[in-house]
Amino acid sequence: MDPLTAARIQTVRDHMRLECDGDWDGVIATFEHPRYELYGAGTVFDGEDAVRGYFAASRTPFPDQANEIIAIGAGGDTVLVEFWLTGTHLGPLRTPKGEIAPTGKAFRVRMMASFEFAPDSAKIVCERPYFDQRAVIRALGLS
Repeated sequence: MDPLTAARIQTVRDHMRLECDGDWDGVIATFEHPRYELYGAGTVFDGEDAVRGYFAASRTPFPDQANEIIAIGAGGDTVLVEFWLTGTHLGPLRTPKGEIAPTGKAFRVRMMASFEFAPDSAKIVCERPYFDQRAVIRALGLS
């Protein structure tokens, strides 16, 4: 594996670990420009303020949200990751049908994400998680 590919994979591993740790400054530092494009919800968070807002909103219902990497690989300017997303419903969860009060139930859903890198750089320019937004609701037994 070439050094740049290895560095990009390590950046993604670090990024995902820092998300689990809630080290938002550390997560932001893995980006050249912070940007998330959520492919389940069709939502884009572009820029540091928007991304920090996403972190706050997503951790309100699931403060212990974490990930467990299943597989990781790289090609071109992209790193792909398959992982388990986990968490416990400990705060209010906003849905299109209204707010769901905390249930105390845990979830574990399989997801994947692509991480795009600028050419010749080990800094992320966009994370694109792919998921079924109903999967967490189903895993919590709320559907």
